[in-house]
Amino acid sequence: MFEQLRDVERRYEELGHRMSTPEAMQDAAAYGKMTRDYKELTPLVEAYRQYRALEQEIQEEQALVHQPTEDPEFNAMVQQELRENRKNMEELEEKIRLLLLPKDADDDKSIIMEIRAGAGGEEAALFAHSLWRMYSMYASRRGWRCETVSLNETELGGVKEIVFSIEGEGAYSRLKFESGVHRVQRVPETETQGRVHTSTVTVAVMPEAEEVELELDPKDLRIDTFRSSGAGGQHINKTSSAIRVTHLPTGMVVECQDQRSQRENKERALKVLRSRLLQQKQEAYDQAYNARRHSQVGTGDRSERIRTYNFPQGRVTDHRIGLTLYKIDEVLDGNLDLLAEPLILADREEKLKQLDTEAGV
Repeated sequence: MFEQLRDVERRYEELGHRMSTPEAMQDAAAYGKMTRDYKELTPLVEAYRQYRALEQEIQEEQALVHQPTEDPEFNAMVQQELRENRKNMEELEEKIRLLLLPKDADDDKSIIMEIRAGAGGEEAALFAHSLWRMYSMYASRRGWRCETVSLNETELGGVKEIVFSIEGEGAYSRLKFESGVHRVQRVPETETQGRVHTSTVTVAVMPEAEEVELELDPKDLRIDTFRSSGAGGQHINKTSSAIRVTHLPTGMVVECQDQRSQRENKERALKVLRSRLLQQKQEAYDQAYNARRHSQVGTGDRSERIRTYNFPQGRVTDHRIGLTLYKIDEVLDGNLDLLAEPLILADREEKLKQLDTEAGV
C-alpha cells in the first residue's frame, strides 16, 4: 500500500509542476484534466503526509518511553500521547484505505435522468410524477439545478415519460443507485373497493457526457423542428421551437421542447443524446466499465426491481441492502439521503472486501 502511496505522491508533485508551466495553459482541455486529477489526488496525498508525520511522532514517543526521565508526570504524558497517536494512526489508515478505493470516474458529474411509467397504467404515471418531484426536491436540498428536457404528461397529472438534467458536483455519485425498477403499492384514488394495487416505474441515471468524450458527426444527425405540445403558454404554441434529433446510425431519438428557443432545445437534446450514446458505448464495449457497474450495490440494471414504496404501511424498502424505513413521506419529500447514505456505505464496504480479498487479507 505504501509503495502505491509513494507513487501517487510522485504523480501529484509532477502534476503540480506541470500545471505551473506556461505550456500547460496553452491546451485548455489537457489543463482541465490535470486540474481534475490534481484535485482528486489531493485528499489522498494529504492523508499520506499526515500519516508519515504521525509515524515520526510515534517513533519519537516510543524512544522516550524506552528511556524514561525522572519526571513521572512527563513520562505519563508521553505514554498518553503515544496511545492517542496510535489510535489516530489506525483511523488514518482506514481513511487512506477508503481513499485508495477505485473511484468511479463519473462520480463528480452532473446527470441525465429518465423516468418512465411501467406496469399499472395511470397509477404508474402518477407515481412517476411523485418520483420526479422527489428527485427535484432532493436536488434543491443539495443546491443542484434541475431542468426538464422533455415531458409527456397524462390528463390526470401523471407522467408517462420525463427526461431531465440535474447539474451539480457529485450528482452522479449520490443518484447512480437510483437506476432500476421502483415499485409502488397503494390504493389508487380511482379504486372503489379499497384494494392495494402494485405499479412500477423505471428510472435511468446517466452521467452527463462532455463533448470531448463523445463527438457527434453532423452527418449522423437528422434534426427536425415541430410545434410544442401541452401546457406552455401562447408563445410556445405559436412557434415551432421543439426539436427532435435522430441519430441515424443507431436510430436513437431525443426530443426537447421545454425551452423557448430552437437553439436551447437543440443544445439540450444533443446533451441527452451524447450521454445516451456514451453509456451505450461503455456498456457494450468497455469491460472495465461493466465490471465497475456490477461491483456497485446491485447492477443498476433497468429491469431490476430495486425498491418498493408501500403506502398502507408507510414504508420504503431497498431490496439490494435489505433496508426498510417507515418514513415514506419524508423520503418522497426529498430527504433521499436516508437511502443514499446507506447505499454509498454498503458500496464502500463491498469494495473494501474486494480489496482485502485481492490483497489476500
